[in-house]
Amino acid sequence: MKTTDFSYDLPQELIAQTPCETRDGSRMLHLPLDGSPVEHTMFARLADYLREGDCLVFNDSRVIPARLLGSRASGGSAELLLLKPLGGDDWEVLARPGRRLMPGATVSFGDGAMVATVLSVGENGLRTVRFSYRGDWMEQLEILGKTPLPPYIKEELADKERYQTVYSKHSGSAAAPTAGLHFTPEVLDKLRAKGVQTEFVTLHVGLGTFRPVQADTIEEHHMHSETFSISAETAVRINAAKAAGGRVIAVGTTSCRVLESVADENGLLREMHGETDIFIYPGYRFKILDGLFTNFHLPESTLLMLVSALAGRDRVLAAYNEAVAERYRFFSFGDCMLIL
Repeated sequence: MKTTDFSYDLPQELIAQTPCETRDGSRMLHLPLDGSPVEHTMFARLADYLREGDCLVFNDSRVIPARLLGSRASGGSAELLLLKPLGGDDWEVLARPGRRLMPGATVSFGDGAMVATVLSVGENGLRTVRFSYRGDWMEQLEILGKTPLPPYIKEELADKERYQTVYSKHSGSAAAPTAGLHFTPEVLDKLRAKGVQTEFVTLHVGLGTFRPVQADTIEEHHMHSETFSISAETAVRINAAKAAGGRVIAVGTTSCRVLESVADENGLLREMHGETDIFIYPGYRFKILDGLFTNFHLPESTLLMLVSALAGRDRVLAAYNEAVAERYRFFSFGDCMLIL
């Protein structure tokens, strides 16, 4: 399939620059998997679409202040985006300006409180760097790093916690699992009171999630790997919910990618900790997923392709065009979509 098959027209003014006034105040488009017409509603009504025994699976990764602004030893500024820890003090990073940051180059942050040395240049220009620093790594990162908002967001974030889910737990992501930004403790309590099961997996969001597709055909695109984890206890509970007739619904494409990476051909999960580069696009046969709660995604993105694999490209693009017509807010801080 052509990458351009997943394009749609989006007015710039519909790209949300700030979060909704309240986390749970967003609009929600319901796209039924049975072919029924879409419904325009509010996120506050999510529980109305779920039933006792359903299982929502969340990604509890926490965004780290992964954007580091520093200066090169040779002069001039440089920026590193932390993507993935490689062990010890080594990290895989996205670096700018890349042409200036070849092996041996150094970048200093905070008047030398932290220094990165480029070790190697890999696929797609990604760098492996080694950090030296004073004191504790996370303390220095909290002081020197910035929240890495997506490039289409031009406004500064007044409250950094609005780019974290309320259930974020394990630090390591370079971007938020944004479908979860809508949930509040009160919403979670309401869902549990109805008998909806809530489970948590971890996928540290890196380049694999937001790197644009540059190939002409989607089959030529290769996903960058990301670190994930699912515990034995979580796997057992999700398997039991599925066996009892509950629907397994991923909150966000990252949770979906964990579930589909781990599930065997019989749709059963097990404990697993590792890396996944799974790329889900139309033609993929889902092994465990029954539904998806997600935000609206960029044109020609792997995330839009994943959504299209579940609900069908034509139906998804028709729903997106309807969302544009209805003036929904798009992307990370925007409105949401329930495919179920």
